[in-house]
Amino acid sequence: MKSCVNKFHPELNKVYFINRHSLFHILEGNGSIEVDFKSYLDWHDKLIYLDKGQYIKFLSDNFVVRRIEFEDSDLFKSQEVRVLFKHLVSLGYINYQECEDCQQFLDSTVLGKVKKDIIDVSSDQWFCQNPFGAAQEEYQVIFDVKELIDEHYVNHLSSQEIVDLLSLNGYHVHDLFRNKLGLSIKRLWANKMVLESKKDIAFTDKTIQEVAYEKGFKDPAYFNRFFKRETGQQPVEFRKASTYEGRNRFAEDVFELIRAFHKEKHSLEFYAGQMNLSIKTLSRKVKKHLNTSLGLLIRDELVASAKQRLKQGLSVKEIAHELHFEEANHFTRFFKNSTGITPTVFQKKYN
Repeated sequence: MKSCVNKFHPELNKVYFINRHSLFHILEGNGSIEVDFKSYLDWHDKLIYLDKGQYIKFLSDNFVVRRIEFEDSDLFKSQEVRVLFKHLVSLGYINYQECEDCQQFLDSTVLGKVKKDIIDVSSDQWFCQNPFGAAQEEYQVIFDVKELIDEHYVNHLSSQEIVDLLSLNGYHVHDLFRNKLGLSIKRLWANKMVLESKKDIAFTDKTIQEVAYEKGFKDPAYFNRFFKRETGQQPVEFRKASTYEGRNRFAEDVFELIRAFHKEKHSLEFYAGQMNLSIKTLSRKVKKHLNTSLGLLIRDELVASAKQRLKQGLSVKEIAHELHFEEANHFTRFFKNSTGITPTVFQKKYN
């Protein structure tokens, strides 16, 4: 399988549209990225896989990125491979440092040949990570549904019609989605509809009426109500806010605060005060714009800082003091709860 590999410095706030199945490996830099209107802070040590039709935007100007574009191939029709590219609720990614085979194929140069091996080993690693705690055959059922929604979402099929079309006998599909993903098939359809509608509104000059009809809505007024219910904004309001300078200012402000103060300030009250919002309002806005919680954003930044210091050889006591934990054992417990291993074990892996 042929592929195109290039190393580049992404432009700040430039929207990079994905025209081929692609892998992004963050080599240097810090800050957040935006993919399909969601912002992500915890990109470190990850290989990010993007499907055709998605986009990525870098909200900092100090990134160095290796991008691998794969030629169209029957490989991407594989049931095992689609888990990397057909995202369910978040980005498709691999924990790079936990995948020795990935490191073998992606060494320090960008000039070597990249074959389908990196896709194969990454697929295996994704299943090993088991992000939703499902059996492999259950994942295939989930992705069968996801694939059908991606292809036919404009037909406004009901949840039961989707299940019936796939003839998934022997599976309680609705329960499978609720138990493993924490959402319903109807919600997965709504997420897809909103995402594709947002892309048309933000990145094309189609009228709102044209967008509504193309998305299968016979009544543009109903499309407006649906969009407002799902996003909190009318389509015209969203288009106005989706300017080069205006989009995701809230997300950038939150990330900037967390990067600046996460070592000293761990409480939600501090960040709410800095944003001149109540904790409840800030938490709601973070959930809406970033699809996560403020507490998790702070935790992820603390973990990233801790990992960096551990790799530099600092002691657990020194790092606990720098990150303003009262005791070293408090930091150790926090790190293990967040990563699954103790700081000492992590440090031994990289030193």
